[in-house]
Amino acid sequence: MVKKDLKKRAAAFTIFMLVFLILPAVTCAATHTDEMGRKVAIAKNPGRIVSLAPNITETLFAIGLDKEIVGVTVFSDYPAAAGKKPRVGSFVNLSIEKIVALSPDLVIATANGNRKKTMLKLESMGIPVYVIRPEGIEDIFKTIVNIGRITGKEDAATALVDKLQRRVRRVLSMTGSLKKPRVFFQIGVDPIVSVGRDAIHNRLITLAGGINILGDSAIEYPRISIEKVIMKRPDVIIISSMRRGGKFTREKNKWNVWKDIPAVKSGRIHIIDSDLTDHFSPRIVDGLEELFKIIHPETDN
Repeated sequence: MVKKDLKKRAAAFTIFMLVFLILPAVTCAATHTDEMGRKVAIAKNPGRIVSLAPNITETLFAIGLDKEIVGVTVFSDYPAAAGKKPRVGSFVNLSIEKIVALSPDLVIATANGNRKKTMLKLESMGIPVYVIRPEGIEDIFKTIVNIGRITGKEDAATALVDKLQRRVRRVLSMTGSLKKPRVFFQIGVDPIVSVGRDAIHNRLITLAGGINILGDSAIEYPRISIEKVIMKRPDVIIISSMRRGGKFTREKNKWNVWKDIPAVKSGRIHIIDSDLTDHFSPRIVDGLEELFKIIHPETDN
């Protein structure tokens, strides 16, 4: 009788311990829907996060997750502290081995560049992968809040978005009554490449009170000849730096040959840091404000 009682107690204790060990894993994880519509189980307040794109890294830092970031991609260099984080490969060519070695409890990827097979491989190894897919400024704000929600930083993310939206509204309040100059935005040198209606740069130019001379192009990043630029007669030429040394400074000097272009006549050829206009991160608002200053120097901005 005593033996049976002891066996029952032992069995009950074993079940209790199993439940005790399993329960935290169940209760401390929540299922989130990522921006691709996928269900992802993520631990509450993940402490080891790997970022697979520079804009994700910038967003994580912006909402106060610097200590939780354990891995980033090679071009994640903002803020400066990001440069000290372990690298897991480039934006496109990621190292599965390096990511796994960091023992992440969350990987945040982007549909705009990261390879799907990499994400699927990580998931097959039991690593949760949350995929973002911002395509416009408003989407960026939603992504910031989403990242905040899955990392336990929703309040910080919401506060950040509120500040960013106020800055956008301030720019809009100043552009309403202003004349809209024609803008040529150059992102490529050889061949010359610009931005069409679906590029985020087009939206930024519009918000900043300008008119993109290729804003009617269905091609996101159309090639364009010098002759066509001359024909379009832009009032402002803006060249994206792309952090490639002096190449774009030389390109700026090349435009000075074409004196018939209004932008050249008035000396309105500018270079802008591409990180401010290319990254789908909080710094996109810095890019908007910089574009506004370039397009509307007549204002006290």
